[in-house]
Amino acid sequence: MKELTHYINGAHVKGTSGRFTEIFNPATGEVQAKVPLATVQELNDAVAKAAEAQKTWGATNPQRRARVMMKFGALINEHMDELAELVSREHGKTLPDARGDVQRGLEVVEVCMGAPAMLKGEFTDDGGPGIDLYSMRQALGVVAGITPFNFPAMIPLWKMAPAISCGNAMILKPSERCPSTALRLAELLSEAGLPDGVLQVVNGDKEVVDAILDNETVQAVGFVGSTPIAQYIYGRAATNGKRAQCFGGAKNHMIIMPDADLDKAADALVGAGYGAAGERCMAISVAVPVGKETADKLIAKLVPRVEKLKVGPYTSGEDVDYGPVITAAAKQRIEGLVNSGVDQGADLVVDGRGFSLQGYEDGYFVGPSLFDNVTTDMDIYKEEIFGPVLSTVRAETYEEALNLVIDNPYGNGVAIYTADGDTARDFAHRVNVGMVGINFPIPVPLSYHSFGGWKKSAFGDLNQYGPDAFKFYTKTKTVTARWFSGIKDGGEFNFKPME
Repeated sequence: MKELTHYINGAHVKGTSGRFTEIFNPATGEVQAKVPLATVQELNDAVAKAAEAQKTWGATNPQRRARVMMKFGALINEHMDELAELVSREHGKTLPDARGDVQRGLEVVEVCMGAPAMLKGEFTDDGGPGIDLYSMRQALGVVAGITPFNFPAMIPLWKMAPAISCGNAMILKPSERCPSTALRLAELLSEAGLPDGVLQVVNGDKEVVDAILDNETVQAVGFVGSTPIAQYIYGRAATNGKRAQCFGGAKNHMIIMPDADLDKAADALVGAGYGAAGERCMAISVAVPVGKETADKLIAKLVPRVEKLKVGPYTSGEDVDYGPVITAAAKQRIEGLVNSGVDQGADLVVDGRGFSLQGYEDGYFVGPSLFDNVTTDMDIYKEEIFGPVLSTVRAETYEEALNLVIDNPYGNGVAIYTADGDTARDFAHRVNVGMVGINFPIPVPLSYHSFGGWKKSAFGDLNQYGPDAFKFYTKTKTVTARWFSGIKDGGEFNFKPME
């Protein structure tokens, strides 16, 4: 069985703990590798080496750091298919989805090629008599990224590229379920010219996460995962005096107005609800048609589209719509929630339970499920399912639909489909959600903006990538300066204010 490693000081290093976790092929259920789980001492040693490497890297000209990002971006492009294959093999998502995973991470790397412009300070001339003020943005030192299984390339790149471009060293702890992509990205960064030790990839579980949070040298932590863990990491990091940006779960709604193009809305819901097997924090999991006629027509359009979805392993080719979920436990949980929806009175109009694929009977495949007449007290509405399940909650009016979103405890993404500009503008201004789509189902901002949710979807006041990332990974130092003229007299300087 293949044994993975950590990546320390520019080289692969075997774990010393004797503890491992198995990495499964989600399509077959077979174990394909094992990854070491680091000890607290291994993590602390990696941090110490990163701190030493950061001294030189932080003093490196920002433009030279940007050149490393330029080479890194070129290498990602060159190895796009290889990276996508790694993602698909461990995560299970289709190759087009996997390429998208890599591509969206690459776009953040491309923005970081312009880091010198983002790191410029400010200057005030003559803020007082003979007084100048200027500010500078300086690296924090050693920072950490704790990333999830569902985007093995994109989210590590969202963390490492801005942090390193700002002059920090980074400890990256990828998901132990699919760490190979992060390890390969670390190799490519070394090939691009990143000095040894500036990026350390340390594999592990909660023991390593807690060690990161408790290590005094680590100045900031970025996390993406579930809301309970995001809240835990944010609280412990803050208690230890660290900066933290922690992104959690979601329950993303799409409101469909009576004037919407229902064919476009139905296509968008299928792609946003079932793509990547629903394992996306920006997946649309709740459709909210306004009015009975709109709802009836929408369901009639959704059913045949959902029933035609093709589920299979990534090796089946690019005509597969989505692949397996990540683990057997995830499959069991998703199907359990579908059962609860039926038990609690929702109408299951497409039933994905019991899906089996010939030749892959032990894989973690879940068929697509579509519910109608879901109410807000049902578990399938209250919980983030993180699977290929779409719930339809009918609303009688626009205000009812809007308040449904406003009252939801999550606030990651939301969308509205309408032909009316006034309704869309009102919705965008009033909804309390961090990312809003207007006739756009998955409103993930482009990489030169910033990604972030509201309410229980995010903890911390700065978002991921874009301008916020450069603020998060640096601290501002402001200098107030006044110079005097003087003449040397007997070894002393007699100062007088400059005229």
